[in-house]
Amino acid sequence: MPLVRIDVPRGRSADQHHALGEAVYQAMVQTLNVPANDRFIVIQEHGPSTLQIDPSYLGVARSPNAIVVQVTLNAGRTVELKRAFYARTVELLAEQGVRPEDVLISLIEVVKENWSFGMGQAQYAPVE
Repeated sequence: MPLVRIDVPRGRSADQHHALGEAVYQAMVQTLNVPANDRFIVIQEHGPSTLQIDPSYLGVARSPNAIVVQVTLNAGRTVELKRAFYARTVELLAEQGVRPEDVLISLIEVVKENWSFGMGQAQYAPVE
């Protein structure tokens, strides 16, 4: 059910895009109890004017290669699971050459009836 958006500075290859998406997906499976094959990822490249990330907010020294990972998912996961997800995501992205300082992660929690996975149906909504 998660929908992942990864916003990156322009210049990465298709293979690098795939590796970034795979790292975030694996982190979700390993820490957030996301089932296999629940993979919906959008990767968007940006120029300097459309990806503006503060280089030092909260004392984190970010480079021009910083990325944003935004995950929309069902509400209800504990803070411990979220922290594990953040840590595992950074760890797996570091294996792909992304500095831990360059990863901003945002979770957007929604109720289950806010999803339609096709056919114009609300697959997770309670049946009335």
